[in-house]
Amino acid sequence: MLLLLCLPQLTYAQQYYNVLKYGARNDSTKLATDAIRKAIAAASKAGGGTVYFPAGKYRTGPIHLKSNITIDIEAGAVLYFSDNFDDYLPMVPTRYEGTDITSFSPLFYAYKAENITIKGRGIIDGQGKKWWDFAEGKSRASQDSKWQQEFFRLNQNILKPDLPGVIERGFMRPPFIQPMYCKNVRIEGITIRNSPFWTVNPEFCDNVTITGVTINNPKSPNTDGINPESCRNVHISDCHISVGDDCITIKSGKDRSGRQQNVPAENYTITNCTMLSGHGGVVIGSEMSGGVKKIAISNCIFDGTDRGIRIKTARGRGGVVEDIRVDNVVMKNIREQMIVLDMQYANTPAEPVSERTPRFRNIHFSNITAEGNQAGLLNGLEEMPIENVTFSNLNIDSKQGFTIKEARNIAFHNVQVNPQIGPAVRAQNVRQLWLDGLRSTMPSAATPPVELTNAEDAFIYNCFPATGTDTFLKLKGAKTRNIVLQNNNFKRVKLPVAQDAEVTERVVGP
Repeated sequence: MLLLLCLPQLTYAQQYYNVLKYGARNDSTKLATDAIRKAIAAASKAGGGTVYFPAGKYRTGPIHLKSNITIDIEAGAVLYFSDNFDDYLPMVPTRYEGTDITSFSPLFYAYKAENITIKGRGIIDGQGKKWWDFAEGKSRASQDSKWQQEFFRLNQNILKPDLPGVIERGFMRPPFIQPMYCKNVRIEGITIRNSPFWTVNPEFCDNVTITGVTINNPKSPNTDGINPESCRNVHISDCHISVGDDCITIKSGKDRSGRQQNVPAENYTITNCTMLSGHGGVVIGSEMSGGVKKIAISNCIFDGTDRGIRIKTARGRGGVVEDIRVDNVVMKNIREQMIVLDMQYANTPAEPVSERTPRFRNIHFSNITAEGNQAGLLNGLEEMPIENVTFSNLNIDSKQGFTIKEARNIAFHNVQVNPQIGPAVRAQNVRQLWLDGLRSTMPSAATPPVELTNAEDAFIYNCFPATGTDTFLKLKGAKTRNIVLQNNNFKRVKLPVAQDAEVTERVVGP
């Protein structure tokens, strides 16, 4: 007789490594750096595990993660990172504003690791003020501190940006969380505050998830929120961000260094986030020399940022920003522009097209409600206009409308812009412009809703100007030609079209 034994399936739970058992103190009386390092080493030796911080206050230097390690910071636990600069030596390979260097260790750092996580309901505090003050020159007497000397010793042959800047100072503040060349990175649930520099800054990583994270940095220099740079397959969701610089920024290296690495930022989704204080809500660039492509931004609220969506670059960067979608976004109390595509972030003269020339193309905005100073600015290059941008189903209350320069193939569909001063749309040196159902409920007797200067191939249709509009369309510039109006209702308008003397071609249509 054959006896069959049915055994329960065995399951293996990941081991927990409590940092208190490795010598850490949760009353902030002792630096926990060594204890945390020992706990990570023990977990790594076992093939992976969770390094656990129970409630309490901890002081620590940098934490270096290895593969298959989870950092779990319990609710009630607060990690205060040391502001002693010596604790972040020896210097490690890192990236600073798109330039590859060797510098201070990030506060959380991983290099060529896989399956790493930082999670929990606790708080991590970067105690950034001392870093900010030193970087701004408020607490240093000279440019030759021992840290700067070490930086210069280790970075003699780096590719610097085209224009002089912070690299020449030799004091690069560390990012708060910077995994480099890692796979399967997850940051979940934690609250982060007082970052010395950029807060969450994955570099050259694949499959990054950042979800449910709260970031609070006060007014401070360059303390961006989430900056994934030259990464693939990035998912940012359900985050709440209020910082001293941009809230979320997508980058891919700067100038020659970025072009040499040539690693784009691609396949990013950003959804269900709120952004409060910050220079920009979601920003692409200006360090985008490796290219940025296939980005989807949706279901976000920007309230009180300087700008909403901002894409910026300059001559010398090179790289292409393309295939960007922004949908279902609310912007309120925007102090500058709601939407910016600016290729002249640094004002430089025109030059022949080369690897230094950046490109913006295939960028689309839809279903946006916005209120603030200026509806939008599109500012291309004479030698490389912005290409193929659409605006669909927008409702904007603003002090100023859209300004578009050096662009082609630009379309507005069912867009309402209510500027207090100036036109709803002002375009200069633009080719292939579609205005379909453009509306403005705040007409001005002195200002037409649409003003075109040196515009070619414009098609304006399905418009019904509001009562009080004296002139609907103003044409200027000797290069203005092939302007077509069709299916518009001008019965409330005194003069549908006004042309300056230099505009010689007659407008087609009523």
